[in-house]
Amino acid sequence: MKGKMEVVIYDTTLRDGTQGEQVSVTAEEKIKIARKLDDAGFHYVEGGWPGSNPKDMRFFKMAKGLKFKNIRLAAFGSTRRHGVTTEECENIQALIKACTPVVTIFGKSWDLHATEILGVSLEENLAMIGQSVTYLKSKGKEVVYDGEHFFDGYKNNPTYALKTIERAFDCGADWIALCDTNGGTMTWELVEIVEDVKKRIPADRLGIHVHNDCGLAVANSIAAVRAGVRMVQGTVNGYGERCGNADLVSIIGNVHLKMNGRCLSDESLKNLTTLSMLVSDVANVPPSNSQPYVGRSAFAHKGGVHVSAILKNPVAYEHAAPELVGNHRRVIVSDLSGKSNIEYKARELGISLDGSRGVSRTVVQEIKKMENQGYQFDAADGSLALLIEKALGEFKEPFQLVSFNVIDEKKRRRSSKSLATVKISVEKEQELAAAEGNGPVNALDNALRKALRKFYPQLDGMHLIDFKVRIIEGSDGTAAKVRVLIESRDEEEVWTTIGVSSNIIEASWRALEDSIQYKLSRERAKRKDDEKSKKEKA
Repeated sequence: MKGKMEVVIYDTTLRDGTQGEQVSVTAEEKIKIARKLDDAGFHYVEGGWPGSNPKDMRFFKMAKGLKFKNIRLAAFGSTRRHGVTTEECENIQALIKACTPVVTIFGKSWDLHATEILGVSLEENLAMIGQSVTYLKSKGKEVVYDGEHFFDGYKNNPTYALKTIERAFDCGADWIALCDTNGGTMTWELVEIVEDVKKRIPADRLGIHVHNDCGLAVANSIAAVRAGVRMVQGTVNGYGERCGNADLVSIIGNVHLKMNGRCLSDESLKNLTTLSMLVSDVANVPPSNSQPYVGRSAFAHKGGVHVSAILKNPVAYEHAAPELVGNHRRVIVSDLSGKSNIEYKARELGISLDGSRGVSRTVVQEIKKMENQGYQFDAADGSLALLIEKALGEFKEPFQLVSFNVIDEKKRRRSSKSLATVKISVEKEQELAAAEGNGPVNALDNALRKALRKFYPQLDGMHLIDFKVRIIEGSDGTAAKVRVLIESRDEEEVWTTIGVSSNIIEASWRALEDSIQYKLSRERAKRKDDEKSKKEKA
């Protein structure tokens, strides 16, 4: 790794990230995330503000008994309060009681905040900074000083803003983090200010902490690194207050793959997508499909021209190999697709188009017609596979619907109950079944499985795991068309099917029917492969 620029990653997901509007994690969940960040090789993890709430105190109490391989755990708080000594300040003492090797404190770098918000003199603000750092160093702590609102402070009064961080550094702070707390600094301004700071404080002792209110958090963090700053503060997935913090996932990807730098090991880089998804899951925030490097759409290709090109050379439309960050390439089939999309997707689904001239074009035309009706195949691989099989003439309908009926009953002060009856036909033999369920779709699912069990017992190993309803166009109110997506799984795979109708029950039936037909179609294809293999061996 000689010659690579080393960048220190300081994660504040557990503190700054939890200030995001939709983010909520327990102390136990914080421990889970901290362990994952440790496994990933992060350098610092800020656990929370022990002086502010019982949950963070509980986190630090639980963390005392843990041994981390890579991270140094930090407790976060402010400088001492006005009018008390560091020994008397409850906030400072809470930081000591957290028993972390690192303490991060923030102080006011903007004169407006000192005089108007805190109501103290500029000299008293400097004393609060210096005395807090000195005291924490005397307790053997590694100290990170966050210059809150530093860039706004510099733009308003550069002399005083510089005095605040110089006071912290002169009193022994190990790191000085320059904070764009309001997230309003332009990239060129930030670089000019960092260059001035470097004349007073060594660049390898500087950190950057940027918010995303102008959409520049990642760009500004990268610009600071190029200017020599060596610590980057941020959160996984960019969680944080207002518009969020700098997204460490994108920063790590850029440093490694675009800047010949190093934050984590190459192996940890390959787990970046998994890490992003895990934090998203624990924080209970839906992952962003368009998130750079790790999003589901980051390496997804929809246009026919694009797909045709990546079949020849992925570099034509990809800035990096998805495998480097643990992601994968996806080809989306839609009304914008060409033959290349269908051929790629068929191969991905295990369907051979060899010797089937014209099938790709037929499928493309059918997709364009169906998407005009509201279907969307980029998220419904199961229905797409059936569509391709039908175009090939290989689809054999495993059952036919004769009729279904759904009754939803609601009695006063009681939960509603749904009852479905389904009559199906399998090779001229009919079967009628009835079943209850939690809602009409669940009742339909139960009744259909019950009717089919006698013919296809393998359906017992298949489960519906997700059900989504989307209004396609809302101008008709409750009569609008709806799109239903059903996600199912068995022991080997997960698949999604789609149904569209102005009747939600009808749309649900179509998606449900496709889901079971896909499962049975896969079973049939597997048997054919097994038989072919036996014949070849014989």
